[in-house]
Amino acid sequence: MTTKKLIAGNWKMHGTLVSVRQLAEAVIDGVEKDSSLLDRCDFLVCPTFIHIPAVRAVIDHNRGALRVGGQDCSTHDTGAFTGDIAAPMLKDVGCSAVILGHSERRQHHGESDQIVAAKAGQAHQAGLMTIICVGETEGQRTAGQEKYIVKQQLDGSIPAGAMAANMVIAYEPVWAIGTGKTATPADVAAMHAFIRQILVEKMADGAGVRILYGGSVKPENAAELLAIPDVDGALIGGASLKADQYLAIAKAVQ
Repeated sequence: MTTKKLIAGNWKMHGTLVSVRQLAEAVIDGVEKDSSLLDRCDFLVCPTFIHIPAVRAVIDHNRGALRVGGQDCSTHDTGAFTGDIAAPMLKDVGCSAVILGHSERRQHHGESDQIVAAKAGQAHQAGLMTIICVGETEGQRTAGQEKYIVKQQLDGSIPAGAMAANMVIAYEPVWAIGTGKTATPADVAAMHAFIRQILVEKMADGAGVRILYGGSVKPENAAELLAIPDVDGALIGGASLKADQYLAIAKAVQ
């Protein structure tokens, strides 16, 4: 398994053409000023669809060690699907990865595990790495159902043919996303160990799949979270919209 942590920024529906260029430039500049970061981390940012080419252009111009990804893709590769973005289109504009099954997609767009799996299959066929998100609600955790829910999501969302080389899992407890709440280190350790166990049972190379933690990750808690066994990086929301905070999280990797 790679020893590098994946520091992934989910920019969600934020930014303007000017601001995303500035943010990408600031991140690249920060990484270049501390070259040791590249020995410890892989960097990925996921802007809105319409901003991907602008961020890709900044990366190409600066020859920066930053990768760009999408926040979703279609279950189809082409056709009369108004508003959809196909995985091959993301690949064509320079993406190397795509976030799938984020709780905001599951909640606000009614995406099931089966839809996530179909999208992931399309992404893998297009040559994209998938970041498949799983996580329980506060009510489900209170009821003691968190492991049942996460296993159900893993079983239903991982497509046939998934490998450590083309898939990452992100554990994001829904109650911690954008709320300022963070799961305790003990809770994170227990869930990541459980996810690892499921992956090893499901996949020949399950021990090599990177598992990210997401849910109010910030500079203040990054070192503690990223030191937990089987936490192989972070999927960062709000803190990734500020270059200094995103870079501070990366610098917390030992």
